[in-house]
Amino acid sequence: MDYTISSIAPIVLLPFFAFAINAFIVKRFTKLAVFISCAAILGSFGFAYNIFCDFMTVYSADYHIHKTFNWFNLSHGNLNFKVDMGIYIDNMSAVMLLMVTGAASLIHIFSTYYMKEDVRYGRFFVYLSLFTSAMLGLVLSDNLLSVFIFWELMGFCSYSLIGFYYEKEGAGNASIKAFMTTRVGDVFFLFGILAIWSIVGNVTFVDIYKTIAAGGFDGAMALGIPLATVAAFSIFMGTVGKSAQVPLQVWLPDAMWGPTPCSALIHAATMVAAGVYLSLRCYPLMEVGNLTTAIAYIGGITAFGAATIALVQTDIKAVLAYSTISQLGYMVLGVGVGSYNAAFMHLITHAVFKACLFLSAGSVIHSLHDHHTHGHVQEMPRMGGLRKKMPYTFIAMLLCTFAIAGVPLFSGFVSKDRILGDALLAAGYSKSFIIPAALGFGGALLTAFYMFRMMFLTFFGEPRDKELYDHTKEEKISWNRNVPLLILAVFTLGVFYSGSLTGQKIVKVFPKDSIEWFKTLIVEPKVEKFQNYQSEPFAWTDTRNKTRFERTKYDPTYGLPQEEYDHVHHVHLIGAGMSVLIVILGVGMAAMMYLLRLWNPGWWVNTFARFYRALQNKYYFDDMYVKGLIKKGLLPLNNLLAAIDMGIYDRYAIDGWQYVVRKIYLVSKWFDNIMVDTVAVDGTGASVRLMNIVLRTLQSGRVQFYFIIIIFLLTFSSYIFNQNF
Repeated sequence: MDYTISSIAPIVLLPFFAFAINAFIVKRFTKLAVFISCAAILGSFGFAYNIFCDFMTVYSADYHIHKTFNWFNLSHGNLNFKVDMGIYIDNMSAVMLLMVTGAASLIHIFSTYYMKEDVRYGRFFVYLSLFTSAMLGLVLSDNLLSVFIFWELMGFCSYSLIGFYYEKEGAGNASIKAFMTTRVGDVFFLFGILAIWSIVGNVTFVDIYKTIAAGGFDGAMALGIPLATVAAFSIFMGTVGKSAQVPLQVWLPDAMWGPTPCSALIHAATMVAAGVYLSLRCYPLMEVGNLTTAIAYIGGITAFGAATIALVQTDIKAVLAYSTISQLGYMVLGVGVGSYNAAFMHLITHAVFKACLFLSAGSVIHSLHDHHTHGHVQEMPRMGGLRKKMPYTFIAMLLCTFAIAGVPLFSGFVSKDRILGDALLAAGYSKSFIIPAALGFGGALLTAFYMFRMMFLTFFGEPRDKELYDHTKEEKISWNRNVPLLILAVFTLGVFYSGSLTGQKIVKVFPKDSIEWFKTLIVEPKVEKFQNYQSEPFAWTDTRNKTRFERTKYDPTYGLPQEEYDHVHHVHLIGAGMSVLIVILGVGMAAMMYLLRLWNPGWWVNTFARFYRALQNKYYFDDMYVKGLIKKGLLPLNNLLAAIDMGIYDRYAIDGWQYVVRKIYLVSKWFDNIMVDTVAVDGTGASVRLMNIVLRTLQSGRVQFYFIIIIFLLTFSSYIFNQNF
C-alpha cells in the first residue's frame, strides 16, 4: 500500500469535515447530518482497515511509516527554529486505528437508536465527529506537540458531552469538574514537552528515542533532579489526568452525566485510553527516568481502589465507570512492571468489551421508563429478570462480563492474566513490586464479584419493580440497537488476540505463523534501532523505500534463553491458575449473595459499616478536594491574593498611581496655562504686537519724521563721539 496524503489524511479529515459541515446544517437537516457523521466514520474505518491489513501482510515488528511536512519555519541567520508535523504508523498505531474507528462506527450506529428522540439529536453527532477526528489525529501523530493539540481537542469534546444536558445542574458541575481536573495533568504534560524540547530540540518520538540511545539525557539536571525523571513524571501526569488514575480519578464517575453512547466511546473505549497510549509511546523515557516502580504503584492502587468503590454502587453506569478506572489501573500497572505488550493488549480488549458493556447498559436504561417520573431508570435494585425481556442485550453483556472478569477463553483473561503474570514475575525479582502485584490480584477478585453482582441484579431473579418490568417492551433484533452489541461481543473472545483459546497456547486455533500475532508484532521500542533513522516527506506521491522489512518469525521463547523462558512461563502459569481461582471465588461470592440469596449483603454492610461509608463517599476524595484543598486551601489563598490585589496592588499601585498621575496632571496643567500659554504663547503674541506698534510708528511714511530721526541720531552720535574723544 502506498502511504500518501490521499491514503492517510482521510482517516482524520473525513470525521473532521463531517463536524465542519454538520455544524452549519444540523438544525435544518438533522437526518442528513447524522448520515454524514456515520458515513464519515465508516469511511475512516475503511482506510484504517486497509492500513491494518497492510501491516498484517508485512508481518514485521519493525515495519513503520514516518512522513513529515514543515508546519512553520522561523529560522533566521544562525537561529534555527522550525516545527515539523507528521504521521507515524507502526503495528501499535495500526491496531489502535482499527480499534478506534471500529468501536466508533458501531457506537455511531447505536447512537442513531439511543439518541433519536433527544431534542439535541443532531448536535450530539457534531461533537462525536469532532472527537473521533481528534482521537484519530492523536493516534497518527509523530510528535508530542501534535498529540497535545489533539489531546486538548478531546478534552473540549469530553467537556461538551458531559455537560450535554446542560439544563441539569449536575451535568454542568460534572463537566466543569472533568475539565478542571484533567487540566492539572495537561499542565504537567505541557511542562514535560518543554523539558524534552530543551534537550532534544524537538518532540518527535523517533528523535526522543535517538536522544535516549545516544545518552542525551545523561547528566542533564533540573533543580537537582535528573531531567529525564522530570520529563517522564510530567508526561506520566498527563496520563494520570486523562486516564483517571489516583489521585486525579475523581472526574470520571461524574462524567456519566453525559449520554451513554458518549460514555461508551469517550469515557470507556478511547479517550481515557489515550493516556495509557501516551505512556506506551514514551515508555523508553519512563525507563530512563526510573519511574516504572512508581507507575506500578499508581496502577495497582487505582485498580484495587476503584474496584472496592464499585462494590457499593447501585447505578449501573456508576459500576461501569469505576470498573473503567480499575481496568485503566491494570494498563498502567502493566506499564510499570514492564508488561508493554500486555498493557497495550488490555487497552484494546478493554475498549471492545467496555464499549459493549456501556452500550448494553444504554440499551437497558433506554428500555426502562418510569411512568411516574417520566425518566429512564438506572438503579439496579429496581431491575431484575430482564434477560427474558432483553435476550440479545443479555447475551452481549454476559459475554463482556466474562471478558472483564477474566473468565478463560475470553479476551480479558488473556490480557489481564499476562499483566498479573508479569507483576508476579517482577515481584519475584524485586520486593518493591510485591504490593502492586497483590493489589492487582485483589482487584481481579473484586472485578469478578461486582460485575456478576451487576449481572445478577439486572438480569436474574424476579423483577423487583413489577410495574417497571411490565412496561418494558420485549427486545427485537435491530440493526442499530443490539447488532452493534453482538458484533462487539464476538470480539471478546481471546482467540482473536492470542491465537489460542486460553492465551496459554494450550488449544491452538490459528496457523503456526499467526500464533501470538499480537505478542509477536507489538514490541517495546528499541531505541538503538532509531539512531540512523530518516523520515520521508508527506506528499501526494509515495517516495519511501518499498523494500520489504524482514518478516518477524514467531519465537516460542520470545528471544529469552530457554532456562529463563521456562521460569517466566512457569510464573505465568501460576498467575493464570491464581486468576482462574480468583474468578471462581468472585463469581461464587456474587452468586451466593445476589442469585441464590444464601448470604445476606446487609450483614457485610453492618459488620463493615465504617468501611462501607468510606466506599460510599469514594474514600472522601471529593471531600478532601472540595472541603480541604479548595475551601481550606485554595479559597483562603484566593482571598489572600484578592486582598493583596485590591488592598495593596489596586489601592497603592493602581489608585496610588492614579493620585500621582492626577498631581502630575495638575502641575502640568499649571505649567501649560502659565508658562506655556500665558508666558510663551501669549507673551510672544504681546511682544509681536508691541514690535508692530513700534515699527508702525517708525515706519509712518512721513518725510518730516524721518528728518527729525536723522537729526536726532546725528546729534546723539556727535555727543557720543565728543564724550569719547
